[in-house]
Formats: sequence, structure tokens, C-alpha cells
Amino acid sequence: MGPDHFFSMFAGALITLAIQWYARRKVRQATTAPDLAARHDIELLDAENARRVGQIDRLQERLATIESIVTDRSHRLGHEIEQLRAG
Repeated sequence: MGPDHFFSMFAGALITLAIQWYARRKVRQATTAPDLAARHDIELLDAENARRVGQIDRLQERLATIESIVTDRSHRLGHEIEQLRAG
């Protein structure tokens, strides 16, 4: 075990530590940095969900109107005819 062997082991250990430090730093950056593309996608999905909720609300209102027409049509129609005759 000459000085060359000691120097090689020391250099190898330093290189290994440097690689580990760099890898840990990159992992830390990746886990803490905001992903702009993911945020943009989330904002797009939120907007799409809000639009869909609005559509569903309008469809529910239209369905309620149609249900009231179908279920009360004969009674309401007869009442309107009588009003026209009396008027």
C-alpha cells in the first residue's frame, strides 16, 4: 500500500461524496420547486370543471322546466283555456 494507493482511495472517496451531494441537491430542488406545467394543467382543469358545473346547473334548470311542463301540462292548459274563454 503505497502512497499511490492511498491517493487513489482518497480521490475516489471525494468523487463519490461529490456525486452524492450533487444528486441530493437535484432531488431536493425537484421536490421543492413548483412544477409550472403541472400548475398550468391544474388551472386548466379547474376552469374546465367550473364550466362543466355551470353547464350542469343550466341543464338541471331546463330539466326542471320540462318536468313541470310534462307533469302539469293538462291541468295548466285547461286553466289557460278557461282564462281565454272568460277573458
